[in-house]
Amino acid sequence: MKYEQKNGWEIISDAEKNQIFDFCEAYKKYLDNSKTERLCVDYTIELAKHAGFVEFDENKALKNGDKIYINNRGKSIILAVIGEKNILEGINLVASHIDSPRLDLKQNPLYEDTDLALFKTHYYGGIKKYQWTTIPLAMYGVVVKADGTKINIAIGDDENDPVFCITDLLPHLAQKQMSQKISEAIPGENLNVLIGSIPDDSDKEKIKSAIIKMLNEKYGIVEEDFLSAEIEVVPSGKARDIGFDRSLIGSYGHDDRVCSYGALKGILEIDNPEKTAVCLLADKEEIGSMGNTGMQAEYFEYAISAMINSQTGNFNELMLRKCFANSKCLSADVGAAMDPTYKEVSEPRNAPKANYGVMVCKYTGARGKSGSSDASAEFMGEIRKICIDNNIVWQIGELGKVDEGGGGTVAQFVANRNIDTIDCGVPVLSMHAPFEIVAKMDVYMSYKLYKAFYLI
Repeated sequence: MKYEQKNGWEIISDAEKNQIFDFCEAYKKYLDNSKTERLCVDYTIELAKHAGFVEFDENKALKNGDKIYINNRGKSIILAVIGEKNILEGINLVASHIDSPRLDLKQNPLYEDTDLALFKTHYYGGIKKYQWTTIPLAMYGVVVKADGTKINIAIGDDENDPVFCITDLLPHLAQKQMSQKISEAIPGENLNVLIGSIPDDSDKEKIKSAIIKMLNEKYGIVEEDFLSAEIEVVPSGKARDIGFDRSLIGSYGHDDRVCSYGALKGILEIDNPEKTAVCLLADKEEIGSMGNTGMQAEYFEYAISAMINSQTGNFNELMLRKCFANSKCLSADVGAAMDPTYKEVSEPRNAPKANYGVMVCKYTGARGKSGSSDASAEFMGEIRKICIDNNIVWQIGELGKVDEGGGGTVAQFVANRNIDTIDCGVPVLSMHAPFEIVAKMDVYMSYKLYKAFYLI
């Protein structure tokens, strides 16, 4: 398919239109089961096992066609299908991330004020704070007790669950607030989640005491257990079709689970690639890819080193470097779709649009390409050819006008390992909002590109 700046629905066949809608039903289920990075890893393993993947055993030799996964602390995961060629000849890697902007409970979150009980939060990633007030919220995470017992928390998405909320001022009393900068009108310390209001018979802090008793009865936890907990506050509700024609999907977490699902689905469907195919779903991208579950961590090197050793029978550092030098990567991350209401921040000749297919972004970064890996023209040409050969609807893209701002992905951290890397993903409307929007056309075309890339 030649490169056309044309709406994808005008190009594809009727048969492929039906495939797009079917594919996106499964994607919506993935979103609903993956509200946090921990849940995403759990659901990924469930799908992987169903597709014949097994947990990697370093003591067993790897052979062509083997399908393995490596679970990194329950927050990131690597899947691989071993290729016909020796792994030293490189891997075809699709790297995405499964964390999304959210609110985290502080380590000492519970307090009472004005006969109401609330949780203190610390926002995670780049958010517009005002978007998180007065919407229904859910809570997910784990509490680890002093004896090491781990308790899973999931409240707010079952139809029988309560939901939670962050309050805001009524317009009648918000004159001062509404005169402030939008970035200052809702301070981070005001993102306090309302959780209850019925007192018990305690001498003081009766609302807080009642909540603690309820948590103890339901989960067996005490207030001190919050010190060793990771509980995330996310929007409540399921992924929904948008529009009379149902061509769009609205949901929390498209960034970047829309690309992680395409990358995952692609690798689940291949059997005997020429080169070893690897899908990496990382954590912590929204805060710089730091930590031992982020893309800057050494677990990626460890995993590939262990795979080299299991396939070849030995390992040294030079072998890893040779593998990386021969490898290629798609950094599967979203871009900013041109919004008809805010066109002034985009440069129309290079801005991606909804329904124009998967976005290929040669460079990301901010202003002077800061924080970008800036893919080579040669690798850009390879991606063009894959799209042409596989009838993939695609478009070029960049993140807004040059001086408007910008952003980064995991691409720079992969490219720093001497791997040819380019960003390819889905354009998103209202990115980083509690309710983001993507086009089904673009969701499907990103999956087609990732799957085709595994097989080059």
